Amino acid sequence: MLATQKLPARIKRKLRIRKKIAGTSERPRLCVYKSLNHIYAQIIDDEKQHTLCSASTVSKELKASLKSTKSKESAVAVGKLIAEKALKAGITKVVFDRNGYKYHGRVKLLAEAAREAGLNF
Repeated sequence: MLATQKLPARIKRKLRIRKKIAGTSERPRLCVYKSLNHIYAQIIDDEKQHTLCSASTVSKELKASLKSTKSKESAVAVGKLIAEKALKAGITKVVFDRNGYKYHGRVKLLAEAAREAGLNF
């Protein structure tokens, strides 16, 4: 697949997933976004259209401790951080939104790290 075809294909997958997934007050949505250099995670309440907490490789808590923001280790660190922030906010159950990405590599590692740190999905 050409690079110019990848983005429209991911957006199609994203929309197909988002038809079925929505975050509520009881069970918000854990949304993952990855770029070539960074990875981001947000916990979102779609009913109130409000971001409850977020973590990324750009955040001050992680930026100094990471060797590389592109690595799999950085995805694990973001997963642990988002789970810690969610537990502090009283959130234990979430719905995982992979945002059209394959459940593979950095996305999978972030999800597994969040599960190990205490989030249920």
